[in-house]
Amino acid sequence: MKLQNKVAFITGGTSGIGLETAKSFQAEGAKVAVVGSNSARLEAAGKELDGKALQVLADVRKVTDIERAVEQTRAKFGRIDIVFVNAGASTVVPLEAVTQEYLQDNLALNFSGTFFTIQKTAPHIPKGGSIIVTTSFLNTVGMPGLSILAATKAAARSLVRTLGAELAPRGIRVNAISPGAISTPFYGKMGLSEAQLSQVATSLKEKIALKRFGEASELAKAALFLASDDSSYVTGIELAVDGGLTQF
Repeated sequence: MKLQNKVAFITGGTSGIGLETAKSFQAEGAKVAVVGSNSARLEAAGKELDGKALQVLADVRKVTDIERAVEQTRAKFGRIDIVFVNAGASTVVPLEAVTQEYLQDNLALNFSGTFFTIQKTAPHIPKGGSIIVTTSFLNTVGMPGLSILAATKAAARSLVRTLGAELAPRGIRVNAISPGAISTPFYGKMGLSEAQLSQVATSLKEKIALKRFGEASELAKAALFLASDDSSYVTGIELAVDGGLTQF
């Protein structure tokens, strides 16, 4: 039980990588708080976690929601040992169609939501705690229509270094996992048609060394490594879990 008696706070925990990680953490002994902005998905996630997880309805675009989620978790479990900053989403929009509203919404969810989740949880994390941020293979691979998402994920990668350095004297590690093409609902939320999704999937598979999409459970295993004492001397890194997409 690698996370026995630990408390994990997971944003974007109602589906895909977040939910699989919540299951993994729970199976390894952690008490889990799952944060999501959709009440129906949050309820469904709670059932998949056998009713044992704290379910917190919150939108990380709003700092007051983050503060409330943190307080609810502390009130329930007394502390926070692990933070998995996983909430994020976007849609495909070409350069000429990007609006100020689109840009601001992406920044609020994918960047400031990440920053303030770390800011508001960090004061409650004891020495030996772990913060994990979900970035993306888009940090290093350019794809049309995803300029804003890629920029926010690159900014999140930078935060892992800077905030990792800032929190290191307190014994708190900050790392990132960078998913490649993963079989999760994420791609279905990007505003593409089924035909377009199929075309993107085919193109990506040809570029992946292992010639397949990854599974959310494979990301969960990487998150477990970074959350546990197995990675006690690891901080500031971005662990690519992408089948070689960004390496060859």
